[in-house]
Amino acid sequence: MSDHSTPTTPEIPVLWGMAAIEGMRKRILESAEAHAEQRDYHISRNQHFYQLVGGELKTLIGDAGRLLFVRCQTGKLLDHLQASAVTAVDISPKMVDLARKKHPKAQFHVMNPELELPPGPFDTVLIQDTTDTVDIQAMLDHVRAVCLPHTRIIIFTYNHLWEPLVALSEKSNLKTPKVEPNWLSLRDYEGLLHLSGLEMLRVSRRVLMPFGIPLLAPILNKYIAWMPGIDRLNLCNFIVARPAPQPRPASDFKVSVIIPCKDEKGNVRSAVERMPQLGRETEIIFCDDKSTDGTADEVRLMQAEFPHKNIRLVDGPAISKSRNVWTGFAAATGDILMILDADLTVMPEELPRFVEAIASGKGEFINGSRMVYPMQGQAMKFANMLGNKGFASLFSYLLGSPVRDTLCGTKVLWRKDWEKISRMIDTWGAEDRWGDYELLFGAAKLNLRIVDLPVHYQERVYGDTKMTRRFKNGLVMLRFCWAAFLKLKLPQM
Repeated sequence: MSDHSTPTTPEIPVLWGMAAIEGMRKRILESAEAHAEQRDYHISRNQHFYQLVGGELKTLIGDAGRLLFVRCQTGKLLDHLQASAVTAVDISPKMVDLARKKHPKAQFHVMNPELELPPGPFDTVLIQDTTDTVDIQAMLDHVRAVCLPHTRIIIFTYNHLWEPLVALSEKSNLKTPKVEPNWLSLRDYEGLLHLSGLEMLRVSRRVLMPFGIPLLAPILNKYIAWMPGIDRLNLCNFIVARPAPQPRPASDFKVSVIIPCKDEKGNVRSAVERMPQLGRETEIIFCDDKSTDGTADEVRLMQAEFPHKNIRLVDGPAISKSRNVWTGFAAATGDILMILDADLTVMPEELPRFVEAIASGKGEFINGSRMVYPMQGQAMKFANMLGNKGFASLFSYLLGSPVRDTLCGTKVLWRKDWEKISRMIDTWGAEDRWGDYELLFGAAKLNLRIVDLPVHYQERVYGDTKMTRRFKNGLVMLRFCWAAFLKLKLPQM
């Protein structure tokens, strides 16, 4: 009989109640400490994977502002992010020490996010992999406490369909092992976010091939992984969420109504007389785009006739409708910016609904939709309607948010969000003559909640439609869709 006995794994004592929770946290901390020195080794073996993840986070987040990085580990993902200030936390002192050496300008804290977080507030919160978080809801409760209304929360986690392969990677020493990992579906995350006062906005799915196999990996990850249906097979889920909105009365805000004009003299008086009181104060800005029918003179007449109304006249650049609208936005002083086309095919009387929708927090970008209610007479040509519906389906896919009408002129957003969108103007690789696409894609890039609001669309009374040359305009729209597809859907590899 041999004198050497086979070593056995010590039995883990069975714990009950909260002692079991604390016991699990202790085991997770011990595992993180034990594998801290190996963490960068595992990252180095999966450079292709982390390049894909970092690229997607860079696309989703953009300028993070004040960033909180939860469960930062050794801080690898910070290499891909742009932020004015970084605060990062992890449960492992060894992980934090390694991260500090690589990112000396960031502030690191050893703490368990299920129990506490730095006080904040933060503009962006990035949560890395919740598979070994014991109490995700407790962590999300603490995250909610350090958020501002505009804060965006990004959760980077794994698709539960990959659980067997992830487990195999851990056993093969390709990945840092986890202690009894939990695997959640997207519906589980949505429920936990809701319970913590947060709201899921959208999900981006990436990484169909995590290994950098020449030719195969680029083809699968860049050209196949985004396809509808196939995208649900990707390894990584990137959940974008925000704090649940806190409604405020519309009377708290000043509203600027931008009315772009080009030969719309006959509609100016009606626009002024029919304009309802919006918010605390209503600013009506007519942007005259070098009209030849006396539109500007008619606006001046209205200023004299209605001195109690805040009516302003701004000269447009006579380049395109979009440039005319941007001129109006630049001149606006309101908290809320609203576009109303001068043809008044969208009724001014329905504008209070837009203000209520954005002030209540139901949406952060309110998009008018003419495709719900029956249209009056020849308000929209049949070919225009077909084209609009087709582009609406395409845009809904690109935006990750259902939009039924892309070219309705009535759109409402916060001025503070326009200031961010304005920095993206002319960066999509195609010209937008109308401005609708620049606004919609800019809102999507900022992860704003885009909401359709149905309007009753009527025939114009004066003047002619500016939406002519439908085939040429359709080609312009397709070019812009392609440019947006390259930026929003294809991974930046």
